[in-house]
Amino acid sequence: MGSMNLPNALSLSRVFLVPLMLVFLSLEIKHGDVLAGIVFIVAAFTDMADGYIARKHGMVTNLGKFIDPLADKILVMAALVALVELQRLPAWIVVVIVSREFIVTGLRMVAAAEGVVIAASKGGKAKTVSQIIAIFMMLFGIPGGMAMMWIAMILTIWSGMDYLIKGKEFLLK
Repeated sequence: MGSMNLPNALSLSRVFLVPLMLVFLSLEIKHGDVLAGIVFIVAAFTDMADGYIARKHGMVTNLGKFIDPLADKILVMAALVALVELQRLPAWIVVVIVSREFIVTGLRMVAAAEGVVIAASKGGKAKTVSQIIAIFMMLFGIPGGMAMMWIAMILTIWSGMDYLIKGKEFLLK
């Protein structure tokens, strides 16, 4: 079957759903936010589905290891930037979240150069889930969305620190 299997197709679909979400957010059309939110939910669901299918059916590939986390970051970052542009989210929160992603990705690259794979931690998964929930709430205008974004940001910082502490051996060489 090669590297283009169902889980990888789901990951790639997430990348292609991002522009659609952004179009719905940027056009001043009736229910644009709702449509963008629905696209975001569908894309977030593909994130959950692709990993489950890949692990359950032994369909893990190098392409999947590359495209899945990249697609996650593209989806979340695009939504966050759009929320800043729409003046629903302060830019500094996005800078904190993006900085954590660069730091952890850099750490993973250094570890990979040493032949070590740093897998996603429970804290990293909690960070992702909280970000998705916060973005969902903010897209749909659900009360408490900003509070949830604060929780997501705190989990983002916490999980980033956890990765740095656990990976310090690679940084101190």
